[in-house]
Amino acid sequence: MMKNPIMLSLVLLIFGCKEQDIIPAKTIESVNSKEVLLVGTFHYNNPGADVAKTKSFDILNEKSQLELKEISVSIKKYNPTKIFVEWPYNEQKELDSLYQLYTSGNYFENDSLSDFYLKNEIFQLAFRAAKENNLTTLYGIDYSTSFPFGDVMAAIEQNNQSELKAQIENGISKFTAEFDDKIDSGASLKELTYYLNSPEMRSFSNNFHNNLMLMAGKPNDFSGPLLTAEWFKRNLYMWSLTQKNTGPSDERIMVLVGASHAAMFELFIRENEDWEIKELKELMEK
Repeated sequence: MMKNPIMLSLVLLIFGCKEQDIIPAKTIESVNSKEVLLVGTFHYNNPGADVAKTKSFDILNEKSQLELKEISVSIKKYNPTKIFVEWPYNEQKELDSLYQLYTSGNYFENDSLSDFYLKNEIFQLAFRAAKENNLTTLYGIDYSTSFPFGDVMAAIEQNNQSELKAQIENGISKFTAEFDDKIDSGASLKELTYYLNSPEMRSFSNNFHNNLMLMAGKPNDFSGPLLTAEWFKRNLYMWSLTQKNTGPSDERIMVLVGASHAAMFELFIRENEDWEIKELKELMEK
């Protein structure tokens, strides 16, 4: 109740209410009501579509399959009520059909599966985790936008920005070398995943997409900002789809996307007081 009699009189006069109608204000507390297991990954089938071209990892060997099982067990204990994956949002029916084949035990019976459908993380990890948690569906959240990296590099070349060009190329080369070295040294699936989800790698990815690109070309050349804007758009749409498909009862969800997408998701989630991030490494080391 208001202590200042002058202020109280003003409130009563302006709003025409009685003193007993005034309800004391409650303290507003920031509560993270929902939690997302945010898993950034490399693409197990390695289509070579990313800017950085890395060596392939054998996801089908016995060691990797045992790790996938171990990861799935930890995810089952975490008990997400929904799982979201990097699959086109407007091709949900196709994803549902594939998952039905998987749950019935017929998916991998098809000997003609391409590398994507055989090795990709959606089918190797997300499907496995969803089935372990008795989920009836997974949600595709990917949204396609342009990524004019070639135009950006051409603008840098035309503007003689040798230092920026070197910074971009050296960053790509450094990441590629580090990742390839880890594969050559026999790094496990978990080790590679922890590496890609480290604060350093997420910072590197966001700086690459959101800062370096903005400096490309002459002042009136906006190919760099266009790339960054399209990258933001794609990830904002993906995060929007995730939130819109999350209901009041979904206290814990899982998102499995490429590592650079996960880095962007982290930016959005950190600014949203309704959400909290759980890292895979936290689950595995419990």
